[in-house]
Amino acid sequence: MKNIFIALLAISTLWACSKSSNKEGESKESKEVNVYTHRHYEADQQLFKDFEKKTGIKVNVVSANADELIQKMTLEGENSPADVLITVDAGRLHRAKEAGLLQAVNSETLNNTIPSNLRDVDNQWFGLTVRGRVIIYNPEKIQPEKIATYESLANPDINGRLLIRSSSNIYNQSLMASIIEHNGEEAASTWASSIVKNMARDPKGGDRDQIKAVYAGEGDVAVSNTYYYGKMLNSSSEEEVKVAKAVKLLFPNQEGRGTHINVSGAGVAKYAPNKENAVKFIEFLASEEAQKVFAGVNYEYPVNEKVEWAPTLKEWGEFKQDDLNLSVLGENNDLAVKIFDRAGWK
Repeated sequence: MKNIFIALLAISTLWACSKSSNKEGESKESKEVNVYTHRHYEADQQLFKDFEKKTGIKVNVVSANADELIQKMTLEGENSPADVLITVDAGRLHRAKEAGLLQAVNSETLNNTIPSNLRDVDNQWFGLTVRGRVIIYNPEKIQPEKIATYESLANPDINGRLLIRSSSNIYNQSLMASIIEHNGEEAASTWASSIVKNMARDPKGGDRDQIKAVYAGEGDVAVSNTYYYGKMLNSSSEEEVKVAKAVKLLFPNQEGRGTHINVSGAGVAKYAPNKENAVKFIEFLASEEAQKVFAGVNYEYPVNEKVEWAPTLKEWGEFKQDDLNLSVLGENNDLAVKIFDRAGWK
């Protein structure tokens, strides 16, 4: 028994030494990168193949929702094969950072390409695409000047007319986090309570469901991410296109701080066995070549300012974006959830 234990200990020690050696100086022979991703879009699959062709580095993909991936990386610990974590929403990226799952990256390419407010203050994650959280409304039922700001959605004349997702949705949590940062906890709490009073129905479904409910007459105004609306306008479903064309999009708070934005983004895993390839991979996703695909296929705004917007986005016009550093969305997330709970936002 003792001999077996010694043998296992020896094997374990050799494995650990080998792993340590790989961490300190990544093998130049490494020709793969292991990507844990929450995103499930055709644009991403296309870009993974483009990266493989361009570099000869094989992209191994593990797909799941963000919480599952974060839990998986936590359980795997130092043994995690993950090189890159990709997910949507700065709040989730911040969550991964706080869990100690990411590492700082010193990339001149990323720092020069991605605006500072769209990346982590410690360079542990980087935004890759931008989406605005906008107001969708029925132009026959409500005037745009009545809903020009997020704050106006709490006004009494919106009572029974508002459609919005659950408070468990990270997009709403991040919107609330931004309101906390700009207006303070007390004002944010008052806003949340008024929003609950103004809801046309209990929250259910995703952003596209809110848009469809406006068209169906269940309410007059909804909140949605821009890319969902873009996808509906360009859908293969005639019904979705019909719905999208019947409603209008409004960028809130244009006379003030600007429209709340968020990102899809990526970070290098703390124990990445292929760190060099991971950095190359993220740099590629921030390149003009890749950003054109994100913008053209998925109707997201590019983080690379050299890249032209997709025609659909151009049609909506330029808009003022809230320039809040998105790290704040994660920092204020816990308080945002507490405010939602106190307000009775389901």
